Amino acid sequence: MWWIAGLAGLACAVTGLLSGEDALEVGRRAGPVLAFLVAVTVVAELADAAGVFDAAARLAARAGRGRTWRLWLLVVALGTVATVVLSLDTTAVLLTPVVLALAAQLRLDPLPFAVTTVWLANTASLLLPVSNLTNLLALDSLAGFGDAGVATFVGLTWAPFLAGLLGAVVVLGLTYRRRLRGGYAPAPPGPPRDPVLFRTAAVVCCLLAPAFVSGVTPAVPAAVAAAVLVAVFARRRPEVLRPALLPWRTVVLVAGLFLVVQAAQAQGLDRLLAPVAGTGEGFGAHLRLAATSALTANAVDNLPAYLAVEPLAGSGSRLVAVLIGVNLGPLVTPWASLATLLWLERCRARGVRISLPRFGALGLLGAVVCVVAATAALQLTA
Repeated sequence: MWWIAGLAGLACAVTGLLSGEDALEVGRRAGPVLAFLVAVTVVAELADAAGVFDAAARLAARAGRGRTWRLWLLVVALGTVATVVLSLDTTAVLLTPVVLALAAQLRLDPLPFAVTTVWLANTASLLLPVSNLTNLLALDSLAGFGDAGVATFVGLTWAPFLAGLLGAVVVLGLTYRRRLRGGYAPAPPGPPRDPVLFRTAAVVCCLLAPAFVSGVTPAVPAAVAAAVLVAVFARRRPEVLRPALLPWRTVVLVAGLFLVVQAAQAQGLDRLLAPVAGTGEGFGAHLRLAATSALTANAVDNLPAYLAVEPLAGSGSRLVAVLIGVNLGPLVTPWASLATLLWLERCRARGVRISLPRFGALGLLGAVVCVVAATAALQLTA
């Protein structure tokens, strides 16, 4: 899939479907996203090699007190808080290795914990502007409707956020109820670690949290964190530093999708989407717009989808409907959000196989439940 997107994006650039000016616009918007992707993946890989995630998993296992369902609820709480405060991409990168290490240590089925993490990374990303890059773009657009400010944003999103989150938890809980029965034995002692690497990586991961909510472009603290860890590993475990640390396939995929969508916009994509998205306010109109956004996100990734559908909003409440679609809807295809791609990379790095057809089928059910529930709740704040 990654090479198809890359070739399609290259074709748009060399055939003239994408002008030089439009290509520069793609670079301006996609550059920080791709820089963040590369840097935060390196941080996750090196922190994992330093043993940070294994240590965090043992702490979580003790908090679960031997019951699998209690441990799962703890993962739900951690995933929700991490996504709201740190962004969905951070949850995908930092929490996924924790839950996978946890499942491995306790000899539990990793699938319920892994899928829960990526679902919460997407469905819990509606509340605050920092929770999702699409929210930050929408915050700027709200100013054009006379609704600028974080308080106004949260005033519109709190009810859809709670409804979408509840929908995701219910679907996941019912789907995996049998796998979450029973208990687990205490985690075995961990292997000896390099104390310098472990402490450095742990501090770097902890400092990323406030850095990501400081208002600085997320790529900047992620790049600094990656540089620090690379420097420390170069002195103490240079064999870990290898080209495979870089998520180049994901970079090609995301860059290609950005180019294709920008070319489609230049050819009048908004005119094609307008009849599908519809107009007006109320539950039916909002659901139609949210469904259009969700379908577009699962086709081309949620960030380009937001940019494509945003011009069709026209009001603050309709803009939130767009966010419901592009934030809660990307549960079907692996490229529907950057967080899902990051999560898939973490799963593959840990040797956890994900059946994409089964993932997509469950995601389709979850997307329908979450988008409908959140859109219904939007009527309370619209």
